[in-house]
Amino acid sequence: MKAIRRFTVRALIPESLTALAALAANLRWSWHEPTQRLFDEIAPDIWRDTEHDPISGLGLVTPERLAELAADAEFVARADALHAELRDYLEGPRWYQGLPDPKPQSIAYFSPEFGIAAALPQYSGGLGILAGDHLKSASDLGVPLVGVGLLYRSGYFAQAITGDGWQQESYPVQDPDGLPVTVLREPDGTPVTVTLALPEDRTLNARVWIADVGRVPLLLLDTDIPENVAELRTVTDRLYGGGGEHRLLQELLLGIGGVRAIKQWSELTDHPLPQVYHSNEGHAGFLGLERISDLVGNGLSFDEALQLVRGGTVFTTHTPVPAGIDRFDRQVITRYFTGDLLPGVAPEEVLSLGDETANGGSPDVFNMAIMGLRLAQRANGVSKLHGAVSRAMFGGLWQGYDVAEVPITSVTNGVHAPSWTDPALIGFAEQRWGSADTSHADWADPSITDGDLWALKRGMRERLVTDVRRRISAGSRTENPNAVVPAWIDDLLDPDVLTIGFARRVPSYKRLTLMLRDPERLRAILLHPERPVQIVVAGKSHPADDDGKRLIQQLVQFSQDPQLRSRIVFLPDYGIGMAKTLYPGCDVWLNNPLRPLEACGTSGMKAALNGALNLSILDGWWDEFSDGENGWAIPTADGATNDDERDDLEAAALYEVIEHQLAPRYYERDADQVPTRWMHMVRHTMSTLSEPLSADRMVREYTERMYLPAAAMESRLNSSEQQGARDLAAYKRRVTDAWPQLAVAHVESGGVDEVPQVGDVLRLRAYVQLGSLTPDDVTVEVVCGVAGVGGELHDIRTQPLDWQESSSTSRPEHTLEFAGTLPLDRAGGFGYTVRIVPKHELLLSPAELGLVALATP
Repeated sequence: MKAIRRFTVRALIPESLTALAALAANLRWSWHEPTQRLFDEIAPDIWRDTEHDPISGLGLVTPERLAELAADAEFVARADALHAELRDYLEGPRWYQGLPDPKPQSIAYFSPEFGIAAALPQYSGGLGILAGDHLKSASDLGVPLVGVGLLYRSGYFAQAITGDGWQQESYPVQDPDGLPVTVLREPDGTPVTVTLALPEDRTLNARVWIADVGRVPLLLLDTDIPENVAELRTVTDRLYGGGGEHRLLQELLLGIGGVRAIKQWSELTDHPLPQVYHSNEGHAGFLGLERISDLVGNGLSFDEALQLVRGGTVFTTHTPVPAGIDRFDRQVITRYFTGDLLPGVAPEEVLSLGDETANGGSPDVFNMAIMGLRLAQRANGVSKLHGAVSRAMFGGLWQGYDVAEVPITSVTNGVHAPSWTDPALIGFAEQRWGSADTSHADWADPSITDGDLWALKRGMRERLVTDVRRRISAGSRTENPNAVVPAWIDDLLDPDVLTIGFARRVPSYKRLTLMLRDPERLRAILLHPERPVQIVVAGKSHPADDDGKRLIQQLVQFSQDPQLRSRIVFLPDYGIGMAKTLYPGCDVWLNNPLRPLEACGTSGMKAALNGALNLSILDGWWDEFSDGENGWAIPTADGATNDDERDDLEAAALYEVIEHQLAPRYYERDADQVPTRWMHMVRHTMSTLSEPLSADRMVREYTERMYLPAAAMESRLNSSEQQGARDLAAYKRRVTDAWPQLAVAHVESGGVDEVPQVGDVLRLRAYVQLGSLTPDDVTVEVVCGVAGVGGELHDIRTQPLDWQESSSTSRPEHTLEFAGTLPLDRAGGFGYTVRIVPKHELLLSPAELGLVALATP
């Protein structure tokens, strides 16, 4: 029989242990090792079986055990001390508070998913884990973030694997009362409700839950409430569930409803409204339209409100291919925005923001990423290579500008070290240096022997082996509850064998099965008599992606060979709990996507923090951090004529590296059986990558390069009753209207010999037509660089030319004269042109308007 309703009964905590309830209520426990040790001590088996969830765990502890702990003065004192330390952490000044004023007092961070802890399963993969790490580091640094997302009743999905290797999905329903969240309430105790007016006179209602992520409140919107009709209660049923209008409703709720939730939260808690809004991917893009609607209601025009919103908005794209972007039918968008959803915002104004035709797209769809770019003055990719990929992918929005000038920068992702570093390493750092901060530990310290670190890594491998056997055994009992657990499970993996990890989502481009390209060669590597290798694999395929499921099936079936199953294992239901043992337990982390389709790839970062070496295609973060001593780069077969040839060549390169470089170095031991050359690479990795790969570095970079400048721009646009926004909007209208009249009529040059030499100075004179504009409205500049085949300029640089107010009498009629000099300071091919671009003190980049007038050859 099945229950008709499920709910969570919270434990009745003895009064002397009230500190436990306070510690469990704040998700800081998910990255605070002393607090985790305290909960582990209460009931180790429960702590393990609940995937380190103190709220569920406390509900399972017997009253007798709680009474025993309540009578333990030493335990009570430790709990009270940790509670006091938590209060200090929440209230005391941190890095951000030491920054000079002015700085924003509140910054909103929107994401469709947040991976914070296994106890709050609101994530599917890297995007959510990155968002969770962003909040955690913001908390540690004191950055005043407020997070906004959705509360999915079934999260993503739970994965099981059938006997023939096929992925099966299930959707366990989450009871919010059993999660580390509380309801946002009005002063009279009633829950706060956010409403959206939908077509056909429908209303979407959402309750607001709050999860405390250290110092950062995370607001989560939930539509499974009585105020909604049955159809609308399911809007927040599953993460990335459904398609079409269901996905659109989720994104309208996240963006528009999220801003409305912030306004109510701010009023109820007396927190200042955010000055900066950060959209993590395009899913939350509608947040900008809600803010525009508010400003229009206060007297600004749509264009004026747009400038103010853009100035205070940051947009991060994680998508390296157009197919990964949410796109909706324009007619559906028109239907939703024709009614009362956003007062003061017309459907055609919305559609113009998501129009992708300038970027070579379809006129029939609305593009969420392009709307995100148009609503944010600052945008970034998530690694240096991904920034370059994004500039090329979206370059059509800024036609006439070089790809390098497209106003999309990059902030390379990072990972939250306290969350992902193994407790053994943290404990070692505390014992050796008196600090749990492993990111800044001196892992090259000669007083730490290779043997010390080797023993630590061996212990991590052993814990991974134990965890793998436990998980496979538990899965066997679930699948066959009346059968005996197979004896071979006790022989899965070996803590003394070179261990390679591969775990991530399973779209085709990540190439889960590249390692199977030559099965016999992989078999020989795994079963090598002197240098054996074992591989642990995990990952989920999207429920609608049958191609990805077939890849999983292919790998699972290969691993079921009785000769191989002790050397290659697929772990179902990859998630945070599993990852915390998997990353530290691996010696090598494998990543072999199709370059350049990996935006960042933070799993390899987490492994590196734990002394694992990376074996990866030069893609994402590895492209900028690989130095030959922190792992191995898999050569890329860029010259391959087709995908099959490319996979064959890159798989062969993968086997070659493992067989002839990686395994020999791992098994080359000194008299104490320590692989000294291997440990040199491990120490180098931990010494040089721990700090650059940390989320603290990432959040500081976002703060200094994005949030603080965005807040300053928002202040300028908002000052004097939004006069800056009004002036900028008027300037953009005037320049856009006049731009067809602009031209570079004629360019003259001189000053160099017939054969130019380095050191010569080129003198330039340009005659331009500005129509109704003035020299103060534009910059006339020379653009020079290396002239390639066909005359295209590469490696460009620009230099402005000066308006000659008393210009020569020989200039063409109706033109203005601009002149300047250009030193020839490097040898080689050279070319130049002259162009006109917009100029205004409130423009972040001349490319912002996408307007340019070029001299014709």
